[in-house]
Amino acid sequence: MIINIKKIEPAAVIPSSGSRFSAGYDLYACLDSPVTIHPHQTQKVGTGLSIEIPEGYFGAIFARSGLASKSGIRPANCVGVCDSDYRGEYIVPLHNDTEEDYTIHHGDRIAQLIVMPYLQVEFNEVTELTQTDRGKRGFGSTGK
Repeated sequence: MIINIKKIEPAAVIPSSGSRFSAGYDLYACLDSPVTIHPHQTQKVGTGLSIEIPEGYFGAIFARSGLASKSGIRPANCVGVCDSDYRGEYIVPLHNDTEEDYTIHHGDRIAQLIVMPYLQVEFNEVTELTQTDRGKRGFGSTGK
């Protein structure tokens, strides 16, 4: 699949994969100056890119596992959803879960993009749903 991408900022870095079989493509910070994220705060960090996701797919923005596990920095919304009709800049709201400041510099890898298919559905309002063995039992009801 070929996906069109536009540099909104000349210094933007095109997403790249860490290995041949990586599902995610690293997104890079595009900044004029470093951005510091204070403890338990969120800062929006631009990528300088606009991406044309094909119809029937969406761009899912996930945390980079190393950044989240080693530095406590993750997307504030946990998973971002970029619809196929969105043509604006991809901006990642990064949250600092630690007790120390964390500084993002131009070119830092800040998140990963995974292009995923989705199903368009129509909702049909009914008065009853089909019965299942599980029924209404929720949180933690299927395990210990």
